Amino acid sequence: MSQSPNPETRKFLYIIGVSVGLALLLTAIVYFLLGIGVIKSIPTYIVWAIILFSIGAGILSGAGRRS
Repeated sequence: MSQSPNPETRKFLYIIGVSVGLALLLTAIVYFLLGIGVIKSIPTYIVWAIILFSIGAGILSGAGRRS
């Protein structure tokens, strides 16, 4: 018989899921826009900044919804 994880574990997994999901979505959008030529050139550090910002936004969003 399987038990559901405790509330702290569920909250942690939810926050991680939201943050990684936002990061992947935003990264895919940036690379898509680069691929079709809407964005001509964007430095690598800007892409990393976008990824880190979206991870941070996901953590804050997940923590705010579940607390």
